[in-house]
Amino acid sequence: MDLSRITQCATCGVEYDDAALPEVCPVCADERQYVPATGQRWTDPTEASVRFHLEEREPGLCAIRVEGGTGLDQDAKVIVTDEGNVMVDVPSAITEEGVRAVRALGPMRAIIPSHPHMFGLQSAWSAALEDAVVYVAAVDADWLGVRPGALELWDGTVSPVTGVTVSRAGGHFPGSTVVHWTGADGQGVLLAGDTIYVNPDLATAGFMRSYPNRIPLSAAVVRRIAEHVRRYDYERLYSNFEDRIASGAKAAVEYSAQRHIRWVNGDFDDLT
Repeated sequence: MDLSRITQCATCGVEYDDAALPEVCPVCADERQYVPATGQRWTDPTEASVRFHLEEREPGLCAIRVEGGTGLDQDAKVIVTDEGNVMVDVPSAITEEGVRAVRALGPMRAIIPSHPHMFGLQSAWSAALEDAVVYVAAVDADWLGVRPGALELWDGTVSPVTGVTVSRAGGHFPGSTVVHWTGADGQGVLLAGDTIYVNPDLATAGFMRSYPNRIPLSAAVVRRIAEHVRRYDYERLYSNFEDRIASGAKAAVEYSAQRHIRWVNGDFDDLT
């Protein structure tokens, strides 16, 4: 596992080629993220002291939890299918132990970052998993700090294995991606990164340009995202962290979208 040319941003965990390291991480300098008040800090992924935990979220869907890592601490997911597996969002750490645990689930056919904040160490994971193809939305390609050796830039819709459909919904980033999967119980599951973010009440969802900086999306964009995901039948919704809407997710997303639209349109200004 060769990490000799990779440096990470300590805030977002996104990988960069250390031969072309920018002064400041572009992902964090963007208004959707932030450079800490203490300034830019870079880390060497080979020096990370982390532990990996593979946790089943439901039959056929596992989460990769990293203890002690850097970055945003995303809840990376692995969809397990008979044709091979699909990683959705990517850990910002990698160890031989972690790779062995993921390999034990079966061959990896695709790595899908939902958006640039979730790039993590995707080139290293791809190389460690027999050059699994990394699918990056073409409109977000300029955010790549390292171009994986097995990279596919795409637009519209792709299906890396039967039963898994990847499509570009936009919103948080122009290339923000959702992944639809038919679960082991035959019901649909939507993995939406933070294009559609599961709220702490576990019953509604949020739609934001920036979550840490509290920048909302417009009514028109939220309407477009809601229209995009209506094509899918799904009972459960996962975001890029641990929370999920465990049942009735499609109705919950529709309700949440309409609520957002009405608030930003001023329909409830009398309550403020």
